[in-house]
Amino acid sequence: MKSADNSFAVDKTEDSSGFLLWQVTNLWQREIRKTLEPLGLTHSQFVLMASIHWLTLHKQEVTQVLLSNSTKIDPMTTSTVLRTLQAKGFLDRQQHLTDTRAKTITLTGSGVKIIKQAVKKVEAFDQSFFSALGVGTSSFNRQLLALLSQAGLESKK
Repeated sequence: MKSADNSFAVDKTEDSSGFLLWQVTNLWQREIRKTLEPLGLTHSQFVLMASIHWLTLHKQEVTQVLLSNSTKIDPMTTSTVLRTLQAKGFLDRQQHLTDTRAKTITLTGSGVKIIKQAVKKVEAFDQSFFSALGVGTSSFNRQLLALLSQAGLESKK
């Protein structure tokens, strides 16, 4: 039975993109936490380490600003997580050669070892989780990129 209260623009929760995204995101994040827990990594730690590894493999000099921009993790959180990872012995920070305000970030040998294990686990989980989309996965990724692009434009206004 429909309520006389018209507070919502949708008749069913399945018609609310935001609510569905929130539910899927919570489910996905919960399962990612379970995947990373045996390795002693949080999701933010994984994202930053994986990004350092990716950027390094693609011959980019990694700085905190670059990491923050590429991961969309705010600079303060990035800094805090990097300090934790450095304390765990997974990364080193050294003075940048040309920018005295910046530090270059590299993974240590143990950091590379753990991130390679973590990437395999996360990619296997993602493949399983998103398999429900079937051949629509590429289209889904393009739609997510469109949302990210729109959000990027909105934040610059």
